[in-house]
Amino acid sequence: MKKSTYTWQDEFPSNIIVCDKDGVILYMNKQAQKAYKKDGGAKLIGKNLLDCHPEPAKTKLKKLLHSGKTNSYTIEKNGIKKFIHQSPWFENGKLKGLVEFGIEIPFDMLHFKRS
Repeated sequence: MKKSTYTWQDEFPSNIIVCDKDGVILYMNKQAQKAYKKDGGAKLIGKNLLDCHPEPAKTKLKKLLHSGKTNSYTIEKNGIKKFIHQSPWFENGKLKGLVEFGIEIPFDMLHFKRS
């Protein structure tokens, strides 16, 4: 059986961006390429993520790239609210970079408290 080169994240309906520990963009799924089309889309792959951010976001990203910690927040842009989650990725226990998910969420999002 021939192995497919398709991966689920290619068509995941939210932005997925992966960078290495220096901030170089290694992967952008189709949704992220579309979302950042005016900035270059797929041509951003191979560029440094840090060059795409102003301060203080640049400093925050540098800290995340070296600490292995996560960061989550919400943003509103062009009438769309998104949940942004930045998480480290590892290979054999060694910090290799960050994965960022940008997921559209409703403005009046339900919140459940469970015990």
